[in-house]
Amino acid sequence: MDRVQLLLLGFPVFLFCSDLVNLFTPPPPPPPKPHIHHHHHPPASSLLQTPDVSVAQNPLIGGVGYGTTVELKFCASCSYRGTAMTMKKMLETSFPGLHVVLENYPPTLPKRLLSKVVPIVQVGAIGIVMAGDQIFPRLGMTPPPLYFTLRANRFGAMATTWLLGNFVQSFLQSSGAFEVYCNGDLVFSKLEEQRFPSEFELRELIGNKLPESQFGKNLGKVWA
Repeated sequence: MDRVQLLLLGFPVFLFCSDLVNLFTPPPPPPPKPHIHHHHHPPASSLLQTPDVSVAQNPLIGGVGYGTTVELKFCASCSYRGTAMTMKKMLETSFPGLHVVLENYPPTLPKRLLSKVVPIVQVGAIGIVMAGDQIFPRLGMTPPPLYFTLRANRFGAMATTWLLGNFVQSFLQSSGAFEVYCNGDLVFSKLEEQRFPSEFELRELIGNKLPESQFGKNLGKVWA
């Protein structure tokens, strides 16, 4: 076996092993949320003044979105992160104080289980192509005609197995979702609508879910 054949053999095996390690490596724990303590020290002159009741009752203090959490759950393997980041910045700009969380929306359980099986099938197929002459006799089986076809072009068969397996695995790990939740309530679902929300549509949906405030009651007038 010359150097070119070793390179053609080692490169797919190396990439396959790296995918296998990344697949079964647990994700890192999310970073802890920082606890921000606000210490307000009123000036001494304010002690001699009568507090402004209208300011204390102003619902816009702290931002129109204060106390509201929006969750953008999207398919990370579908390259939707850029769209999610754009929507996050838009919502935080439109509703100051709004807490926007980005999360991955996993595929269904059957697809996740099948995605775990794909690497095993890849390893088995590559092993049969490489050592089928020893495997079939030990099992008391006659090699099928397909084996001889694959053995005639071992390196091409291995590369095809690796590329096809990665494609199938990527398909099984994708959910195609872009779901928007406001305080736990679903306000938009790409799985149901089969489309992404526009920025104006998402802004209106979240604005209608805000707590009772001047901004929420007169949302159309504010944007006009």
